[in-house]
Amino acid sequence: MSRIDRTLVLELAALLEETGLTEIEYAEGDWRVRLARHAAAIAVAPAPTPAAPPVADAKSDASHPGAVPSPMVGTAFLAREPGSAPFVKIGQTVREGETLLLIEAMKTYNEVRAPRAGKVARILVGDGTPVEFGETLLILE
Repeated sequence: MSRIDRTLVLELAALLEETGLTEIEYAEGDWRVRLARHAAAIAVAPAPTPAAPPVADAKSDASHPGAVPSPMVGTAFLAREPGSAPFVKIGQTVREGETLLLIEAMKTYNEVRAPRAGKVARILVGDGTPVEFGETLLILE
């Protein structure tokens, strides 16, 4: 077992403080060190957002020509932040490339964009709900 490089640990700790990060990991060869600090917990109650009613037969939606599938596993968000207007609403016409919703995966928010122009016929996920890869998120007509 190798000795801990105190200078490196102090430099990494200073970097955590300087950048506001909560954790940092450094690796060299088979040797690795990870520093983490715990921030004070802040209770935040998300604003209630009406969720879309679940669809009884989600399998049939996957074969719909306007189905927009999830590109990843994560959590779907219909608006940029709690309490703000959703990206799209049922009946809204969207352009190709327009943001439809966000999927948070590994603390990164990823925009799901319209693959083509169309009208939002159905939104099949609720705000803050987990989604799987390939799951139909909404239907464009």
